[in-house]
Amino acid sequence: MFNLGTGELILIFLVILLLFGAKRLPELARGLGKGINEFKDAVESSKKEIMDAKESAESPIEKKDDQG
Repeated sequence: MFNLGTGELILIFLVILLLFGAKRLPELARGLGKGINEFKDAVESSKKEIMDAKESAESPIEKKDDQG
């Protein structure tokens, strides 16, 4: 995806380690994980709302076609 090799990943990790320190890294990782999970939940609930609205908009049309 980003074409990053092992050397580049290690360098990025070391820079992050220097910036934030070893004590803050687990806290940052937990916060990032929670944020990603909340984002996924929000996307899924939005998808569900859109699908429900689409189904409710289509269902009266189908009933008219069946009666007519």
